Amino acid sequence: MPEKIKVLVVDDSAVVRQVLEEIFASDPSLEVVGAARDPFVAADIMRHTVPDVITLDVEMPRMDGITFLHKIMTQKPIPVVMCSSLTEKNSETALKALEYGAVDIIEKPRMGVKQYLEESKLLICDTVKAAAQARLRREKKPFLKVEPKLTADAVIERSTSKAMIQTTDRIVVIGASTGGTEALKEFLQMLPLDAPGMVIVQHMPEHFTAAFSKRLDGLCRISVKEAENDDTVVRGRVLIAPGNKHTLLKRSGARYYVEVKDGPLVSRHRPSVDVLFRSAARYAGKNAVAVIMTGMGDDGARGMLEMKEAGAYNIAQDEHSCVVFGMPKEAIKLGAVHAVTPLENIASVVLRECSN
Repeated sequence: MPEKIKVLVVDDSAVVRQVLEEIFASDPSLEVVGAARDPFVAADIMRHTVPDVITLDVEMPRMDGITFLHKIMTQKPIPVVMCSSLTEKNSETALKALEYGAVDIIEKPRMGVKQYLEESKLLICDTVKAAAQARLRREKKPFLKVEPKLTADAVIERSTSKAMIQTTDRIVVIGASTGGTEALKEFLQMLPLDAPGMVIVQHMPEHFTAAFSKRLDGLCRISVKEAENDDTVVRGRVLIAPGNKHTLLKRSGARYYVEVKDGPLVSRHRPSVDVLFRSAARYAGKNAVAVIMTGMGDDGARGMLEMKEAGAYNIAQDEHSCVVFGMPKEAIKLGAVHAVTPLENIASVVLRECSN
């Protein structure tokens, strides 16, 4: 039997600590080795037991989460998942933590924390498991019913028509999850002002995508914004799917645009890469280029295969440059990928294919 993933919970809220402990205890592959109200207590625990993953609050007494994260990453790197509330300030701080080496973010709402965390059990456990697998830069009965894992059929029907004729403008669709925030930043910073129009699904909590888009817009030559319903996909602009909403590519005549809508979790995610990719297969076909980047799970693999069958050109990030080689690996296994490419080369491959 494989060893359990040892998790240390660090949060100044007793409620959050208790709920997270219960969530992790319900998963047979996870083990809570400690729960600390601040980084000083956490440091004492770590003198006796080194965790595989730490969940870390942003704002705490005596020492904030960002300072503690910096100490961890400079002294003895351990995968860290930030636990942040839904405020603009905390969103920006949590995104800064990802730059400093945190693996992912768990959303912690200001109201109804206990209910929210319990309802998000599967996603939280998956996030911690992904973090345990991350490449760092320097049977118990569950107490909640496990919901079925839905496919893109729950949001958009699969098209039975052949791919449409080729048009002048090419469209790029991208999916990413764990490690994707930094991978997307590196990729987008390489693009010129007149890069093809792009739509991106990055698995990220609601409200964090607005701060993420704003941050990228200030770093890149191209324009980056959080997608809104009916936004047109145009050259020189990237649309980021908002957290907790599915984003689909649509077409009216020669105009490509996005539909932002509610819907059930697909591949346990909302937004889902599978939903975006299926819509691109249906409405763009051979006019599309797809990229699947670092992330745990298989969201996007089936949708990418549909894109390939519709005539699109598909690219997967290679294992060495991925934080977690899950989503690209699953797409490759399905035979949905034309090229497997290091992160630093993806931009040039995309631009080459879009110019053909």
